[in-house]
Amino acid sequence: MLSFAPGPDNLFVFAQTLLQGRLAGFIFVTGLCTGLIVHTALVACGLGAAFAASPVAFDVVRYLGAVYLAWLAWLTFRSANKLLDAPNLQNQLSLKALYGRGVVMNLTNPKVLLFFVAFLPQFIELERGYLPQQIGWFGGIFLCATFIAFGTIVQLAGWLGAQLGKSAKAQYMLNLATAGLFSLLAVRMLLLKR
Repeated sequence: MLSFAPGPDNLFVFAQTLLQGRLAGFIFVTGLCTGLIVHTALVACGLGAAFAASPVAFDVVRYLGAVYLAWLAWLTFRSANKLLDAPNLQNQLSLKALYGRGVVMNLTNPKVLLFFVAFLPQFIELERGYLPQQIGWFGGIFLCATFIAFGTIVQLAGWLGAQLGKSAKAQYMLNLATAGLFSLLAVRMLLLKR
């Protein structure tokens, strides 16, 4: 249920899939899930707790995330204007760029690591042995649930995007809406509190 809860990642997956289709959506989700692997590893190694205790580290990641989202908003807005100039022009990102975008999006969201620091240790049982392995298992379960939830969103957005993609005007409006979404997420990232 946590993975289906409305949030920035769900909206981002939906928007990216609307713009570029199902394959792009799944590649982007794979990037996001790779970020979850990194967060799980950081918590398992104890670095997540050190990060959570450092306001400076939190702010650095928060500002980097906001700048990255603002940059994505600008790129998407420019892409929308190119569609006006040349409606048949495909403004598709490469699969490698989509994967990288997913990884960076996840890693520059400090709330994900804070969530993992607060969430995963609740399920640890000291008598069951090696703690990093237990955190790894729970992180893996969360990753699978996230992939299923985001995969469902990709399927829905892929169908809707195929319907809307037949119109250059709809594509233009989707790009503008996505640029607006990225801008709002950048502002939200700047306003995050620990």
